[in-house]
Amino acid sequence: MTALFIVLGVVVVVLVAALLLFARSRRAPGPPGVGRRAGAATIEKPPPQTRSSGPTKSPAKKAPAKKAPAKKSTAAPTRPPTKPSTKAPLPEPAVEPEPAPEPATYRSRLGVVRGIFSGAVSSLRSGKIDAATWDSLEEALIRADVGVQTSTALLKELRSRVDAREIASGTDLLSALGDAIRALLDVPESRQLRFDGTPGSVDVWLVVGVNGVGKTTTIGKLARQQSAAGHSILLAAGDTFRAAAADQLGMWAERSGVDIVRGAEGGDPSAIVFDAVRRAAARGNDLVLADTAGRLHNKVNLVEELKKIRRIADRDPGNVTEVLLVLDSTTGQNALVQAKQFTEAVDVTGIVLTKLDGTAKGGIVVAVQRELGIPVKLVGLGEGPDDLMAFDPDAFVDALLGLD
Repeated sequence: MTALFIVLGVVVVVLVAALLLFARSRRAPGPPGVGRRAGAATIEKPPPQTRSSGPTKSPAKKAPAKKAPAKKSTAAPTRPPTKPSTKAPLPEPAVEPEPAPEPATYRSRLGVVRGIFSGAVSSLRSGKIDAATWDSLEEALIRADVGVQTSTALLKELRSRVDAREIASGTDLLSALGDAIRALLDVPESRQLRFDGTPGSVDVWLVVGVNGVGKTTTIGKLARQQSAAGHSILLAAGDTFRAAAADQLGMWAERSGVDIVRGAEGGDPSAIVFDAVRRAAARGNDLVLADTAGRLHNKVNLVEELKKIRRIADRDPGNVTEVLLVLDSTTGQNALVQAKQFTEAVDVTGIVLTKLDGTAKGGIVVAVQRELGIPVKLVGLGEGPDDLMAFDPDAFVDALLGLD
């Protein structure tokens, strides 16, 4: 019995010793440089194996450590080099040239007024002449800005010819109406712009009109045309009242390749025009195109200023050969009122009718010439630099009435 207790005691001692050795090996520090951080994923190396005189328990297997998530790269992905294409390049599509702008003509620009006459013209071409025919003709003439007085005079003459059986059909009446309008447009003065070219003197063309009618643009287009005709041009910025008028005229001078004389804003326009005339004579220019102020809010001041400019521009070496009144055709009968006021100030030698396209009626041409006797010399049929054209009464009437 005593021996049994001795054996059991030895076994207990051996087991205790083995457990102490195992616990000691577990507490041994790892290799230098390897630390433990809470929550950090680390790789631990296993401790070296030691021999023991008694049985030992094998250490329990540990769960594999979790790997840290891989960091995303912020570098731009590299594309593999592209292989050169062996295909032939596709031919470039042919670019069609833009069509040239349609040249300005009376027929292409007077569509609005031709539409006004379309009903009356269709009635006349039907062959009959009755009360409705006269009513439609009168309405068309007035709506086309021919004016009440001029329309009444035209129709009165045509009625007398119909009553005298000189005109029998509507077609004949339409032709007679065209001839009557041409007769009103026929004036004894020449429609050609006057240029004397006297040696030792400088021709001066004064351009007058209210603001907004296109005076400055007209001067620019005239400079372009007369330069192409062989004249040496100098522009005079005589409109010192309107802000930026001289700058606008300067742009036209640059486009046309001509020089310009300008003064301070608000300066004396007569002095600027006279200075331009003297410089033109010294430089050898043969034509001065002079802009003037276009205000009508004070008629007395306008009359006196234009008279002064006219007198000074005509002093030696200047020679005023044209005073061109610019009228906006879209203003209708108001243009006739303006023409009467300007003719009281200066001796207007010709009319320039601008904006004779779009919504313009055009009949004001007939009223101006009948009531004032001033020839229409130029018409503006568009905004292009070459759309300022000499007035052609025959082409105008044909386009007005839709005649062939």
